Amino acid sequence: MTAIQQFRELHQQNNPLLIGNVWDVQSAKVYEKLGYQAVATSSSAVAFTLGYEDGENMSFDEYFYIIERILKSISIPLSVDLEGGYGKTADEIVLNISRLAKAGVVGINIEDSVIIDGTRKLLSTHDFHEKLNAVILKLKEQDIEIFVNVRIDPFLLGVENATEETIQRIKIIEKAEADGIFVPCITDVQDIECVINGSKLPFSVMCMPELPDFKTLKRLGVKRISSGNFLNGYIYGQLETALKAIGEAESFSPIFKI
Repeated sequence: MTAIQQFRELHQQNNPLLIGNVWDVQSAKVYEKLGYQAVATSSSAVAFTLGYEDGENMSFDEYFYIIERILKSISIPLSVDLEGGYGKTADEIVLNISRLAKAGVVGINIEDSVIIDGTRKLLSTHDFHEKLNAVILKLKEQDIEIFVNVRIDPFLLGVENATEETIQRIKIIEKAEADGIFVPCITDVQDIECVINGSKLPFSVMCMPELPDFKTLKRLGVKRISSGNFLNGYIYGQLETALKAIGEAESFSPIFKI
């Protein structure tokens, strides 16, 4: 069984796949040490690490360097948050995915929104279908095997009738024969249940303050749970707290207290 086949099976197991979101080798190694089954990059966390804002502001080559370092340092599967694809055409996006697959990446996330003049906007259903369908067809033509998890952003962007809009976009994803669905910022139990009932594909959610606990998500049929960039933010918040304590104490003693 290949690593990609194993990764697919992780989306069919009884318990949801709790996937660790990483931004460098150190973070990836912590997840592996604690027994996580797989990890995935947080593109925003990687961007912040490199001094960029989120939204494909870092180059794909810069991103790829970090990805390669992570791959060489862990043995568990790695999926990559590819945002909109880091390319303007299907050919450019597929070339990027091909590089990832050859390096050993088992999956990608690709989004149905784009950032225009600093503002994130949903692609129209027509443009979304054309883009996703073209990418997946080219992957098949080139025999590139990778788990394609498609992120749908109506809830993230707070659009009207987000549930209905999400279900319509799920139909596009299923028609294009993608492998999974990811809906960030969906938290209401009824919304999650409604969207899952409208899909045949493994369904993913992301850490939010109001997200139900893992037991509830399992009962609802969620198959994958991610933390996005929130742990990255939490860790650097803790660093700031520690530095303030050092300054107030005029000593490094605060960081050695249990």
